[in-house]
Amino acid sequence: MSREDFMRQAIDLSGERMRAGLGGPFGAVIVKDGKVIAEGSNQVTSTSDPTAHAEVVAIRAACKVLDSFSLEGCEIYTSCEPCPMCLSAIYWARLDRIFYANGREDAAAIGFDDDHIYQEIPKALELREIPTERLLAGEAWLVFAEWQEKTDKIMY
Repeated sequence: MSREDFMRQAIDLSGERMRAGLGGPFGAVIVKDGKVIAEGSNQVTSTSDPTAHAEVVAIRAACKVLDSFSLEGCEIYTSCEPCPMCLSAIYWARLDRIFYANGREDAAAIGFDDDHIYQEIPKALELREIPTERLLAGEAWLVFAEWQEKTDKIMY
């Protein structure tokens, strides 16, 4: 299959699942060695989960298929440019490459505007819209120190 075929599959998935009432018009497939190993569609409204974006759903499915938290060697094809949350998940999962169809401006034009989040990220904590306050850092550091000394930890 070609890159265009994989993208068509993500786009088709976005429409099929949207028409089925599962969520917004977003689909994604993850490919390894020229084969689709997982797919995902937006399920925010059908699962009442604001993190159930197509890319995150696909990442979760691919990790189960590969029994790994790392998706190195995989590519993601998504019907829309990933939002900040999905982009972060893609980086955490270590996908090799991102292909997308609609851009963030296209998503904004139909009511999915992530620009506010993009604007919030670089702000100092005290300037962000959602108040953020640090509590019990010393107590929390004790657990970090324990992790640092743990001999059987699995780094990710």
